[in-house]
Amino acid sequence: MGSHSLYQFLFFFLLVSLLSLLSLPHPVLCHCKRPPVIFNLGDSNSDTGGLVAGLGFPVNFPNGRSFFRRSTGRLCDGRLLIDLLCQSLNGTFLSPYLDSLGGFKFTNGANFAVVGSSTLPKYVPFSLTIQVMQFLHFKARTLELVTAADSGNLINDEGFRNALYMIDMGQNDLADPFSKNETYAEVVKRIPSVIREIHNAIKTLYDEGGRNFWVHNTGPLGCLPQKLSLVQKKDLDSYGCISSYNSAARLFNEGLRLLCQEMRSELKDANIVYVDIYAIKYDLIANSTKYGFSTPLMACCGYGGPPYNYNIKVTCGQPGYQVCNEGSQLVSWDGIHYTEAANTFIASKVLSTAHSTPPTAFDFFCRS
Repeated sequence: MGSHSLYQFLFFFLLVSLLSLLSLPHPVLCHCKRPPVIFNLGDSNSDTGGLVAGLGFPVNFPNGRSFFRRSTGRLCDGRLLIDLLCQSLNGTFLSPYLDSLGGFKFTNGANFAVVGSSTLPKYVPFSLTIQVMQFLHFKARTLELVTAADSGNLINDEGFRNALYMIDMGQNDLADPFSKNETYAEVVKRIPSVIREIHNAIKTLYDEGGRNFWVHNTGPLGCLPQKLSLVQKKDLDSYGCISSYNSAARLFNEGLRLLCQEMRSELKDANIVYVDIYAIKYDLIANSTKYGFSTPLMACCGYGGPPYNYNIKVTCGQPGYQVCNEGSQLVSWDGIHYTEAANTFIASKVLSTAHSTPPTAFDFFCRS
């Protein structure tokens, strides 16, 4: 290879490396001084395979096509927000708690999130209460094993204390009653009960020694292609989203924000960060063209074509589905969940701290 060709190769290699770094969802380097340990409680927005592991429910390809090149149980073409947040800490993806083949993959925490989860009713699989109970069992059993001669590098008591406890729950508590034709008044009436369950979950985890909490609010429910396709009489806002659904989401989010504020006063030695996912997602939909996205209210993977490409009888991965070209910059993956491209945008906004109260870097819990 001549010197000119060598320089061209080196330039190309450096350019590709730089572009790869720029494409990462984190704007700053991770400052963690100890391995991050994360426990996540949530629904399908953060389920990394719990539904498949727990119930054997099939989540078919093309789910997973963009990153994993196979279905991993995530309702997405690639990585979820939680995956990108873990990667920002140079950490590995969280394994589903229900994965019976997980072995000793839980050295970095565990994911209790399962598709369809909500806070109410309390004692049905896999409600927030049940996920907390699963965590308590996981912790007790792990600490038993740590005392054995061969601990398998499991999490010790200090690891549980220093861990980050993430909660991403509430969307289904609003979506399910709306889908059952409950009125707006009936839906918002249950919000205080939902907030109370999240309070109880945080308090239980605190009583177990947890001190670091990261709480996501819920996104703009009225902008989901699924909802837009199923609701006959729609009160649409200027961006084409259902106003009443988004109003209910904002009421829930305000209650959650106030809860986090109150619990910071109640639990003075706890770090409780509230993250406004709604604002990030709504901004993405409202300004999709500005951010390089197209048709923000149409699913990439579904059936029926414009305007929403969603049909409840032919959902993504089921016989007859249609899917956009890989690399298409759509916001919605399957009418309910976001694409990896959208999740990458959302992750960058979360990591910027601009939407966090207090404005806390995501790696705060593993710095000391």
